[in-house]
Amino acid sequence: MSKAFSSFSTLALVVTLTYIIQLFASERVEVVELYTVDQAAKEMSTRLWVADDDGYQYLRVGKDGSEWFARLQLQEIVELTRNGRRYRYTWALREEKSQKINRLMREKYGWGDSFIGTLTGGRENSVPIELRLSN
Repeated sequence: MSKAFSSFSTLALVVTLTYIIQLFASERVEVVELYTVDQAAKEMSTRLWVADDDGYQYLRVGKDGSEWFARLQLQEIVELTRNGRRYRYTWALREEKSQKINRLMREKYGWGDSFIGTLTGGRENSVPIELRLSN
């Protein structure tokens, strides 16, 4: 076996194991589905973690954003499935609650939150998104 093939095999194994651990870490506790619409008006589903505080539900986005967050910003009302039921929400950024929501997520998702945080550069600058049920 060549040295290049051995190095490639090791890298492939590390990437595969990281993916499996990430999948296990992110799916072992409650996951909700957020529905947004892309520029072609196609509904997109994103699986996310959720925390509850003072009667509201919170999602969290990294300071650098993401594709689902870019789509969310184009909509006043979004839909989310939780516990098998689909609800409509208005939303607002709540940066002042960042530490509290990070703590709630860490308590709820445990080592998975730390692991995913390490892969994504940390949670320190994440922004909570408050969801309020819409009529």
